[in-house]
Amino acid sequence: MVIARLSDEQRAFLETARRFSKEKLAPHYQAREKEGRIDRALVAEMGSLGLIGVDLPEAYGGLGQPSVTAGLVIEALAYGDFNASYIQLLASLQGSILARHAAPELARHWIKRIVAGEAIVAVALTEPRGGSDAGNLALAARRVPGGYVLDGEKSSISMADQADATIVFARTGKPEEGARGVTAFLVPMDSKGVSTTRFNDLGSKAVGRGSIFFDGVFVPEENRLAGEGQGFAQVMQGFDFSRALIGLQCAGAAQASLDETWAYVKERCAFGAPIAQYQGVTFPLAEGETMIAALRQLCYHALALRDEGAPHTAEAAMCKWLGPKTAVEVVHQCLLTHGHYGWSLDLPHQQRLRDIMGLEIGDGTAQIMKLVIAREKAGRAVLQYAGTP
Repeated sequence: MVIARLSDEQRAFLETARRFSKEKLAPHYQAREKEGRIDRALVAEMGSLGLIGVDLPEAYGGLGQPSVTAGLVIEALAYGDFNASYIQLLASLQGSILARHAAPELARHWIKRIVAGEAIVAVALTEPRGGSDAGNLALAARRVPGGYVLDGEKSSISMADQADATIVFARTGKPEEGARGVTAFLVPMDSKGVSTTRFNDLGSKAVGRGSIFFDGVFVPEENRLAGEGQGFAQVMQGFDFSRALIGLQCAGAAQASLDETWAYVKERCAFGAPIAQYQGVTFPLAEGETMIAALRQLCYHALALRDEGAPHTAEAAMCKWLGPKTAVEVVHQCLLTHGHYGWSLDLPHQQRLRDIMGLEIGDGTAQIMKLVIAREKAGRAVLQYAGTP
């Protein structure tokens, strides 16, 4: 994405996001890890500035911006705080699912609150036994008069204990139906029978991750998203969007470490001169700049395809596996370049490294992303014949 091609409106969003990131997010990035959560007053301020769900339909309270604008915002926010930028990711992913598949009144109620920063909606797909096998769900949704009753567990759910509601994917069909028997529901987290736990993770502590338990949770029929058995298709469509945004999250955080490291090598002296004069110091940083620039272009290309209504499943999967991998390598190099200073918890490189690393697992591993790309290029039937599941 060439910045010169941005509209005046997109430039305004970008400038607002960058200013908020610099003034409000970056100074307290490491403090939020110790707090273990994202302050809701901060989320509300993001909403008041138009930095949440910018791509969601105006008819439901959104700002009606292109997908590319959502990318600009999330990259700018991640530059200051990788974890706070997750608010924008969830808003775009969940809001788009609600806008497409929820009853109009339900969509309007929640999307309006999401965009204003008054509500956070999580996604509950993964289960303890399933992992990457997202269609292999055990959590059951049993039909009762007026709705459904949910029983089971979701695991590895980001913001499980901070969200106001979650989109839950549950089995309404027979187990042998696989993904075709999965249905999606919007479940308020204060519903009777919902409880959560939190994991003690290596990174992304401000976001948090845990399990959600559903013990006889009643969900009214109007909270079902689209028809029975259509839930898996819904989330896969949404992931084509969120995967590109994740790539830009990673690019933003890695760029922050690069910028800090360029400044450091110009000031740090060794053998009577700034260490920036040594190719062994600057060449790895130059490589990092190149790889992040390439990642950024790929992500905005995927978002531009989405805006055009063109297929972008393969490109989105490329963003998802390349983004975390590249950013981890770049931030690691920045940490090493700072020498013994970089090994200190006082500098943010170690936290960025840990935060980004979680996305090498969450939201689809590199192996799953490569399988998605291969299926798009070679065809599902060809790969199945070759023995690929």
